Amino acid sequence: MKNLDMLNFSEHQSSSIYQYIFDLFTTLGLPEQQAHMGTAVGLLLAFALLLYALDYLIRNILYSALNKIARRTSTQWDDFLLANKVHVQLSRTILTLLTRQLLPVVFLGFPVLTATIVKFLDLLVLFMVYHLVNSLLKTCRDIFRTSKGFKDKPIDSYLQVVQIFLIFVIGTLAVSLLTGNSPWSFLVSLGAASAILMLVFKDTILGFVASIQVSANDSVRVGDWIEMPKYGVDGDVLQINLNNVKIQNWDKTIVTIPTYTLLSDSFKNYRGMQETGGRRIKRALNIKMSSVRYLSTEEITALKKIHLLAPYIEKREREIADYNKTRDTGSSSPVNGRRMTNIGLFRAYVLAYAKHNPNIHQELTLLVRQLAPNEYGIPLELYMFTKGTQWVYFEDTMADIFDHLLAAIKHFHLQVFELPASDDLRMLMAARNFS
Repeated sequence: MKNLDMLNFSEHQSSSIYQYIFDLFTTLGLPEQQAHMGTAVGLLLAFALLLYALDYLIRNILYSALNKIARRTSTQWDDFLLANKVHVQLSRTILTLLTRQLLPVVFLGFPVLTATIVKFLDLLVLFMVYHLVNSLLKTCRDIFRTSKGFKDKPIDSYLQVVQIFLIFVIGTLAVSLLTGNSPWSFLVSLGAASAILMLVFKDTILGFVASIQVSANDSVRVGDWIEMPKYGVDGDVLQINLNNVKIQNWDKTIVTIPTYTLLSDSFKNYRGMQETGGRRIKRALNIKMSSVRYLSTEEITALKKIHLLAPYIEKREREIADYNKTRDTGSSSPVNGRRMTNIGLFRAYVLAYAKHNPNIHQELTLLVRQLAPNEYGIPLELYMFTKGTQWVYFEDTMADIFDHLLAAIKHFHLQVFELPASDDLRMLMAARNFS
């Protein structure tokens, strides 16, 4: 009963205001129809000025309060509220709801106009609520991005899914308001068009499923270095959205691929290498086969001067001497018994050099192996890991190692295989012509 009296009191007050303005226009000599229009326009202008003043006050009060909280606290969530303009959307939503409640009372004398305006304001309330919720969702996204547990997760994909669901709900309610039908009847009618909707939103559905599986399987994170030669991808993942993944290649170009390609196509992820802390060196020196031979005693003695190799040579000399002595191999041929070869000592030197290199990771696989001979000679492959994964550091370390080995290989009386150059062919032809 008390609420009813308050409602009647509000209607009485609004009717008195309307009647007062209407009487004022009629005393000025305006016809009744023009007096009605003047009253409507006057009330509308006065109401607009009132709403503008309220909007200014609400926004400034909210902004001042949030700004003070943001300055006094060390947390970031209040800063994100300001950055995403949540206070602006909240003030607009409050004013829209206030307008929706007061405007029918102010324009009580215009039932047709009031019904149209009320329907428009109902739609406006829906859109204001959407923008407010969307700002809050963006704030939550920014907060999750700063969290260690969600920093490398596809937060944007989850946000877009919620946004799509929110748009669908707002759209359903808007259609229900415009048509005057229940939202459930609209949803039932959509069931017949589900096949068309599946076709229209095919990429969105595939992207949504892919985002969930990528996140659940932890196959790709934001910041990972991935490689997909089929799509020209070789760089860091910048963003994982609902429909696409954005990658920045090493040449600073941006490549965008559909999210579901991370499931349908294969790709290489270098995250394991980065987390291990070592980047693999897998490169071979091709030794010319004709330069491989046994070493003489004098040559072995000269190689003992190499500090990294001296302990290995002394150990091998004892082993070889014991072996040959027990089997009485004799000295008729160097093939009889065991002998040191230049490629064997060079392989031992490369291994010792790598083990004493401060830039090589000693806790990961480290070996120097001889691959099957081919038309380019005998590949002597270095398989090891650098201590850092940065590209520049990796390339510098590998270049330093091979610079040294290419210069040191001559001391082992070995030659690196290379195809004949034009100068070699000219010298050969000149020699033949001279002879």
